[in-house]
Amino acid sequence: MTDPVHLPHGFSPRIDALAHRLRPVFARIADGAIDREENRILAHDAVRWLLDAGFGALRVPVRYGGSEASLPETFALLAELAEADSNLPQIFRAHFAFVEGRLHEGDSARAAYWLEQVAQGALFGAAMAELTDSTGTTTTLAPDPQGQWRLDGTKYYSTGTLYASWIVAIATDGTDRIQLVVPADAPGVTRVDDWDGFGQRLTGSGTTHFKNVAVPDDYIINRTPLSEFPTNEYFTTYYQLFHLATLAGIGRAIVRDAVAFVRPRTRTFGIPGQVAQRHDPLVQGVVGRLSALSFSADTLVDRVAWALEAAFPQWAAGHESGPAFDTAQVQAYQAQQIVAGQVLEAATLLFEVGGASATSTSRRLDRHWRNARTLASHNPLVQRQRELGDLVLNGTAFGSRWRDRAGATAPSVSTSAQQEHAA
Repeated sequence: MTDPVHLPHGFSPRIDALAHRLRPVFARIADGAIDREENRILAHDAVRWLLDAGFGALRVPVRYGGSEASLPETFALLAELAEADSNLPQIFRAHFAFVEGRLHEGDSARAAYWLEQVAQGALFGAAMAELTDSTGTTTTLAPDPQGQWRLDGTKYYSTGTLYASWIVAIATDGTDRIQLVVPADAPGVTRVDDWDGFGQRLTGSGTTHFKNVAVPDDYIINRTPLSEFPTNEYFTTYYQLFHLATLAGIGRAIVRDAVAFVRPRTRTFGIPGQVAQRHDPLVQGVVGRLSALSFSADTLVDRVAWALEAAFPQWAAGHESGPAFDTAQVQAYQAQQIVAGQVLEAATLLFEVGGASATSTSRRLDRHWRNARTLASHNPLVQRQRELGDLVLNGTAFGSRWRDRAGATAPSVSTSAQQEHAA
């Protein structure tokens, strides 16, 4: 794991205290990563260790029982967790976004309640996207005779819900889009472990069914017209930065595993006699390239985290737009173009240090490529590349087509596909 002295300039002394508390947990998680991957053991124990160590409350203000870590500090620690096991940050992605939403509300009593829940160890999962043949959402929230609400529908790609104590869901009520939370074990909630991706296999990203689930008014987080664009620059940057930090962590893990593979080995292929593999100039060149790719990913993640940190005071004051938000979002998608490609290159190049022996299933080095490829697929790189070009050439803002469509179409237009696209 990364030493405190290697953290980027500008961190407070708090990061050392947080790292001192969390790194033993990260190391414990890393020790079991291959076994979990090999046998598809869901990471319930690892999630509990993190929650018990206060990881889920990193961003929660101290007055509510959290650590009040800055965004750069938080994403630095998320990258370290990803180095240990890249499934874990994604499990917490919706959870951390829920916290950011409450920070956006300021010092309201409702925000305080939910932030205190987080500080006490609650974990929030997500149920947003649907498998529909259009951008519509079929999940509904309707009033019942008892004065509550009833939630019905099915969500796919419900990241983190298998581990969660609360589920954040999106539904419609007439012409309104509703964000709400329900207990994960509420009657009528069914969580299915059916995520079949070849990477990020332990993220709990399966199907969630809601059947006549009771929802009191207190569990409704916000209500907006369906004609409004369902997200904003802060959240799109935040969600993307989670993937970037996870990819950076995979880059670090690749360097770590390359070194662990090479150092004890000898090699005779292509070389008279026998030589310690770590002295082979070709192997040294590969490992040097891996280290440079990892450094580049770390640097770009840090740059975007600081850009988002610059926008955070406006976010905490209740604002959702402005130059600082725009800058952070553009940098996030510029970084995505580079980080994804570099980490995928590293995940392939790794096998040049060991020949066929590096393909042993006991090492599961293939998990780095599979996990990186899955993460890089969440947002279409070619589409973001086009949007960047349109922005540079024509000044066309990100999401313009989606905003225009959301404002021009009937209320049946959804949140789910739009949010997945925006995130």
